[in-house]
Amino acid sequence: MNTKKEIKTTKKDKSPLVWGLVFGIVFGFLLQKGGATKYDVIIGQLLLTDFTVLKIMLSAVLTGMIGIYAMKTLGWVELYPKAGSVGKNIIGGLIFGIGFAVLGYCPGTIAGAIGNGYLDALVGGLAGILIGTGLFAALYPRLNRGILSKGNFGDLTLPRLFKVNDWVVVIPMAVLIFLFLYWLERAGL
Repeated sequence: MNTKKEIKTTKKDKSPLVWGLVFGIVFGFLLQKGGATKYDVIIGQLLLTDFTVLKIMLSAVLTGMIGIYAMKTLGWVELYPKAGSVGKNIIGGLIFGIGFAVLGYCPGTIAGAIGNGYLDALVGGLAGILIGTGLFAALYPRLNRGILSKGNFGDLTLPRLFKVNDWVVVIPMAVLIFLFLYWLERAGL
């Protein structure tokens, strides 16, 4: 039989999943409202004729960066960045880029497009995610001993690299992103 402490711990452990689901639904809704689940918008981004996706993503980075570091400063969260490497960035970028260019969706926009009822996202996108994930999982042990470990830089972040307080990096980056978004809007892009 469960004790009160075990039940309380179980409920607490599920809380991040519930919040993740809620924020995922909100993010998907905003992607859809912003037009980022439309094939033409994605292809326009790839052809550098429509910057809707860039604006949405930079707005999300700006909001998330300020939010996560504010929560860290308040002691609400602790950050544990995953170790990275040049090899991981190259392989991840190639897989992401090929899927993005071939189908015209990224994983987040595939989910939104499926929600909109787009068959190409359901058939090509979901199948691509499942097949790609399966292949990567099967090849991971060999890749991890090879190319994924090349150029390992660990769990380095810019504040750690420069040995400064997080906000010394976050504030200038937030200002730069905001100014770039402002410029894109003013230029009509």
